[in-house]
Amino acid sequence: MKLLPLLLIGVSPLALADEKRDALFASSVEAMFPKLVETRRDIHAHPELSNEEARTAALVAERLRALGLEVQTGVAKHGVVALLKGGQEGKCVAVRADMDALPIKELRSVPYRSQNPGVMHACGHDLHTTVALGVAELLVKHRDQVKGSVKFLFQPAEEAMPASFKGIWGAKMMIAEGAMANPKPDAVFGLHCTTSVAPVGVTDDETHYLSAGQVAYTIGADNANSDRFQITIRGKMAHGSAPHKGVDAIVVAAEAITALQTIRSRQTNTRQPLVISIGTIQGGQRENILAEEVTLGGTVRTYDAAFRDGVVEMMKRILKGITEAHGATYTMDYRIGYPSIINQEALVKATLPAFKRLLGEANVLEVIPSMGGEDFSYFAQVTPGFYFRLGVANEKKGIIHGAHTPMFDADEDSLKTGVEVMAAAVCDFLNAK
Repeated sequence: MKLLPLLLIGVSPLALADEKRDALFASSVEAMFPKLVETRRDIHAHPELSNEEARTAALVAERLRALGLEVQTGVAKHGVVALLKGGQEGKCVAVRADMDALPIKELRSVPYRSQNPGVMHACGHDLHTTVALGVAELLVKHRDQVKGSVKFLFQPAEEAMPASFKGIWGAKMMIAEGAMANPKPDAVFGLHCTTSVAPVGVTDDETHYLSAGQVAYTIGADNANSDRFQITIRGKMAHGSAPHKGVDAIVVAAEAITALQTIRSRQTNTRQPLVISIGTIQGGQRENILAEEVTLGGTVRTYDAAFRDGVVEMMKRILKGITEAHGATYTMDYRIGYPSIINQEALVKATLPAFKRLLGEANVLEVIPSMGGEDFSYFAQVTPGFYFRLGVANEKKGIIHGAHTPMFDADEDSLKTGVEVMAAAVCDFLNAK
């Protein structure tokens, strides 16, 4: 008798059920919060580089086993996969969290600062791991709300492949070793914490902080194909007092660096996103000797793989022309990295109501895609994916520094937001007809 008037004013029984579940989850997350903070700080204080995440993986596996989940360890070296079976039969959805840290010395003086010199969770993977553990604990506690199953993917080696490790790594290796099979998820969710974003439609240069209690998203491309290259230019050594007797590799390299920038400014459609950056220059042995060899290291970021292939050919043409003109030679080792993350439009639009229901529409921002790179893209190639941003900034506390910097930190209230929105996304997906 009560449903009819509610339906007449546009409130469905399903929406009411979602709100009731949201309130139930929020109460549980609030009670979990001290444990979430403790977990995050423990992981933050003991960061581990890519493919060295033994302690973190052991902590994750122990927590998951204590929850009674089916746990597989040693996936892609230190990856952990766990399956939560819900109270009802249904689809399967995956939640991914990366675990590795960066070779950065932490500068913030906080009680939980890194105890591993020169290594730091400067990209927030300590939060990602803690949020996923929190979601697992929350859904185990409320298993009756889970219609189907949830696969948790705790991934190693998102940041980089160490020089000592050969072959594939990270997400790609997890997939190769069966992490996305038996059962295969019908969708996969991932998040990344961030302090600032570029909202769609905003044209000013002011920094827009994404605070705890806010999330951001894109539809379609979320970030870029992330490639690296190394160019070696070889000239001819000569004494600096007689440069006409040699071929100065430094001069050739300087001209090449300048010319490579014209690919973006003069040779490609301005509507096609592209970044070409030279990050390292190495060459020369002595100030009065012409350098025989110079090595340039850099990155190329694009959204479209076919366009990227065209850029590589332009780079080769420029390098060939400049080196031949000066009597030098070159080689280029171009390494294709992570593909662009593509957020499936239907999955994003189906998930946004959960975010807006929990946080309010003003706290759910559509943003311009990033030119960063992330190997969540491999998971999203197997099944529809949605990768969103979790706000962690707090201007009053001075938590405003970007990821991959020695001052990066996060407002820990974001842990509650992360657990609640991820759990709601998972349950809404599994409950959808």
